[in-house]
Amino acid sequence: MSRKISTVLSLLLIAAFALAACGSPTAAPSAPAEQPTAPRAPASGGESPSQGKKVTVTWWHISTAEDHKAVWQKLADEYMAAHPNVTIEISVLENEAFKTKLTTVMQSGNPPDIFQSWGGGVMNEYARAGLLKDITADLDADGGAWRNTFSPGALGVYALDGKNYGVPWDMGMVGFWYNKELFAQAGITTPPTTWPELLDAVKALKAAGITPIALGEGDKWPGHFWFGYLATRICGAEGFRKAASRTGSFTDPCFVEAANKLLELKALEPFQEGYLGATYGDQATLMGNGKAAMELMGQWAPAVQRDNSENKQGLGDKLGFFPFPAVPGGKGDPNDAFGGGNGFAVGKNAPPEAIDFLKYLTRAESQVQLAQINVAIPVVKGGEAGLSDPLMITLQQTLSKAQYFQLYYDQALPPAVGSVVNDSIQAVFAGTMTPEEAMQAIEASAAQEIK
Repeated sequence: MSRKISTVLSLLLIAAFALAACGSPTAAPSAPAEQPTAPRAPASGGESPSQGKKVTVTWWHISTAEDHKAVWQKLADEYMAAHPNVTIEISVLENEAFKTKLTTVMQSGNPPDIFQSWGGGVMNEYARAGLLKDITADLDADGGAWRNTFSPGALGVYALDGKNYGVPWDMGMVGFWYNKELFAQAGITTPPTTWPELLDAVKALKAAGITPIALGEGDKWPGHFWFGYLATRICGAEGFRKAASRTGSFTDPCFVEAANKLLELKALEPFQEGYLGATYGDQATLMGNGKAAMELMGQWAPAVQRDNSENKQGLGDKLGFFPFPAVPGGKGDPNDAFGGGNGFAVGKNAPPEAIDFLKYLTRAESQVQLAQINVAIPVVKGGEAGLSDPLMITLQQTLSKAQYFQLYYDQALPPAVGSVVNDSIQAVFAGTMTPEEAMQAIEASAAQEIK
């Protein structure tokens, strides 16, 4: 086994694939989409699919819910009907089983043709080890016809050094979910759009006797959302890229400033009592029961709030959404998003038919069907037609404006570095590390793990 593949396997064994970021959005399903037309082979770019030779494409996905499986199977059946020479061999695996089986096939150097990926650190290690196929030419064929259908920020999550090794099919973002009624009680008429306005909102809520923010920092990753978004706003895309590629450092002043902003917020005592030991479930319960005014969380938040509320209905129409505010003086574009989602990577031995099928899976018509059954927030133009929940439509529209998408730090970076990020940010919240010490710890891990 090569040293590179050994590195990949070690990463896989410790990677936390089952992040909450993989939760499904909550758009209400509607009527089935019209029967799509059959796909056509690409005119240029990558290799063209064969016209008669029998070909088998192996496809592994982790959508185990029956309605989710049914849509994926339907799409495969449609493709095979239009291409009788192609057989799509599907393996549906539960997340942990997928993780174990993928480790084994990666060890053999024979990955599936198409398989579940979240992009970022682990996918990048596969690419560096030569286990993935570069599909950049396919995306750029015909003047970028396929590439231009995607939200550019979401597509970038599946790229390394300017080359794409996969594509997204679902991408959600972290943002603020807030209780409109509690905001009104505090005299807040519009959601904050800047960091100072957010701090002012916290002060107004405190003055009204309302807990401003729910946070389950006992689980660590909820707090990392705050730091990751602040760093995205202050350092910008280039700041993270430099630090992650080792041409920069996580001790650069912008990252320290992002951690200092956490202390600025913490000084206002915005969180519920005991937040350092609270879980994400506790955070969602407070929101769902109307005991806190807002939380910073991903697209799954409304469903979890509802499930954790006393009445099992959550806030209903009282729930609103707004994006993370801009930080004055920051280098980041205020439209840039922080979050994660789902996609498919392409194995190194994948035939042209696998790429053509992947195009079929990521057409607008396919995205509509996935959105209608609550399994995806579309990343392809036109796919949003399958959404009907106003909150999810707002989130998708907000996300579509992002030219840069910052993947969660604990997925974008090697797993060991991601763990240090979560530990260090929790320590900043707890007051056991200064921002400078926290960034030094993250930088030391990055220097050791990122080669």
